[in-house]
Amino acid sequence: MKRQAQVARYIIADLFSSALAWTIFFSYRKLIIEPEKFGYNIPFEFDTKFYSGLLLIPIFWLGMYSLLGMYNNIYRRHRLKELGQVLLASITGVIILFFLVLLDDEIANYQYYYKSLVMLFSLHFILTFILRFSLTTQSVKRIHKRKLGFNTVIIGGNEEALNVYREMENMVPAPGFKFVGYVSVNGKDNLLEEELPWLGNFKGISEVVKGKAVEEVVIAIESSEHKNLRSIITELEGLNVKIKIIPDIYDILSGSVKMSSIFGAPLIQINTEIMPPWQFFLKRLIDFAGSLLAIIVLAPVYIILAILVKLSSPGAIIFKQERIGQHNSPFKIFKFRSMRSDAEKDGPQLSSSNDPRITKIGRFMRKTRLDELPQFFNVLRGEMSLVGPRPERQFYIDQIVEIAPHYRHLQKVKPGITSWGQVKYGYAENVDQMVQRLKYDVLYIENMSLAIDFKIMAYTIIIILKGSGK
Repeated sequence: MKRQAQVARYIIADLFSSALAWTIFFSYRKLIIEPEKFGYNIPFEFDTKFYSGLLLIPIFWLGMYSLLGMYNNIYRRHRLKELGQVLLASITGVIILFFLVLLDDEIANYQYYYKSLVMLFSLHFILTFILRFSLTTQSVKRIHKRKLGFNTVIIGGNEEALNVYREMENMVPAPGFKFVGYVSVNGKDNLLEEELPWLGNFKGISEVVKGKAVEEVVIAIESSEHKNLRSIITELEGLNVKIKIIPDIYDILSGSVKMSSIFGAPLIQINTEIMPPWQFFLKRLIDFAGSLLAIIVLAPVYIILAILVKLSSPGAIIFKQERIGQHNSPFKIFKFRSMRSDAEKDGPQLSSSNDPRITKIGRFMRKTRLDELPQFFNVLRGEMSLVGPRPERQFYIDQIVEIAPHYRHLQKVKPGITSWGQVKYGYAENVDQMVQRLKYDVLYIENMSLAIDFKIMAYTIIIILKGSGK
């Protein structure tokens, strides 16, 4: 509840600053710009255009900030990050508003466009940054005074772990760790037992993270335990946690970590950034705009397919099924039903090329991928992306992980309507084929970029047009 209240404070501050910026800017245009254009003072009044802007423009800014992730991890915000994100959002948003709102203004010459653009940017950036800077500063001070903290688990329990724990606890200002316990590596490391509760072996770290709402994991193992490091990292893959390790492990993970000074703490943070933040922002923007456009343009196709599915066999038009998404979070995926409604009466079953459970219209939709069209709504809801690894059911994930533990790597990102694995391999008919398809999705994540996304979408469109999907 505290985090929701803090998010609400940021939203209220953003609404106020954007509304105030618009009010001052509107007054500036009426009192300065228009008299310069016409050569005499214009009667000043708040007209319909002002009130429309006062209603819609703050909503526009909230949408912009949401796409940039400025309401995520609200207590992890710091002042330098605030400056960068507000600056990026202000530049992008003001340019968009210029073309939507200001370009049709009647002006004496083009220099008035520059004046308006600079004034709107200055007002919005300064007002927004001041309020956000104030809120972020308050949070940082509360963290430094240990009034706020992030639930943290230490992996390891011997002397290294004990030293790290005591150093973090004695640090002033506080670095933000709120230790809830430790997990052992070899079953014998128990020096931390007097300081923190033992939470089990690292093999069960995923359950600990869920049960204790863990946000940070500090790996503090002895040199003799380095052989377990890869297994530990694999167990942490896909979990929404920050991973930090003590410096002497750096050489083992050379190239996959970055130095990070956490208020002076001697820790290294594993770099979990797959794409630069600006690309993630554009990816989400493309996801939202592309899905909304697809739903509007393909509305007649939705209606036709809905009728055909309804006529093909008894049952619901839309098939809903629980899948596992980013950070191991479950969600309901939407599809046009392509099988009989009792297709899984005997339990989970994958389909095959000549599966008798598939309806006639279902076979056509699968070849053309049209059964996936309702997933544009999943994308709008933020559960999926246009491009990303295909989400699976927990029933099959458990089997895949036994063969290929690195499957958890895929849960770092949102699942997608289409994927590299889907384009290259198509639908899997058994777990072995799922594992074979997995390599393509791992390759996608290791090479993730907007350029790759566009290529995958292009190949998907070709498959749809050819009807060559497997």
